[in-house]
Amino acid sequence: MVEIQNPRPQFAICINTSDPDLLTPRMIYQILPDESAAQSNYVRVMDNEGEDYLYPADCFIFIDLPYTVEHTLLHTSLPLSQDTSAEYGRQAGSGVESVEMRQAA
Repeated sequence: MVEIQNPRPQFAICINTSDPDLLTPRMIYQILPDESAAQSNYVRVMDNEGEDYLYPADCFIFIDLPYTVEHTLLHTSLPLSQDTSAEYGRQAGSGVESVEMRQAA
């Protein structure tokens, strides 16, 4: 029997948006798996309204995070209005929308 391993979660930082209500520049978002979207140079992310939606890949910089950071992002609860864990059966986008990069003072 072949065991299928879940790929590590992918994260990206928004660098460009035409609608700041849906995506916030400098905010970290979890990229949801969508091979069809990737073939068209789009990525599926949970936007600021808690909806998974396709956005142009060039709106993001893809980043690798240490396991502990990934784990924390995936297990941080969203506000109730954005909690989609029941839909995905896990904390797919948890906390990603609420984590923002900090500027140096």
